[in-house]
Amino acid sequence: MDLQILSELSNDASISVPRLSKKINVNSSVIYSRIKRLVKRKLIERFTIVVNDAELGYEVKALTGINMDSKKRDHIIEELFKIDGVREIAEVTGRFDILVTMYSKSLANMHKMVSEKIGRIDGIQSSESFIEMKSRTKAMPYMSTQDSD
Repeated sequence: MDLQILSELSNDASISVPRLSKKINVNSSVIYSRIKRLVKRKLIERFTIVVNDAELGYEVKALTGINMDSKKRDHIIEELFKIDGVREIAEVTGRFDILVTMYSKSLANMHKMVSEKIGRIDGIQSSESFIEMKSRTKAMPYMSTQDSD
């Protein structure tokens, strides 16, 4: 039942408890207590919204892979977060040290972010940017009954 609740809330966190209880055919008080327990157990970190960035004019999304001087890691991450449009920084394995997710209102603005702002941060050795052309997402299958080992 917890996996059903997680799945439904992942699709629509604004669903009311009464509507959710009808959808999965469980009493509202049970749903409410289960959700409270999922939050307490930290399986639900927070309830949030998904903003339509394109409708706000942020039509260009890029992932930028960065190689850096690891001694300057904290400074670099701090400077990256100062740049308007930088949304997420992930430390990764592979050919890059970090991946930066960025949004801008135009390709010219994205070019400026990469060349004039990221390129000037002390400790960044190289970068490579990937402009998102089209994106598709899939909800996590929380209702799965088997592990995929």
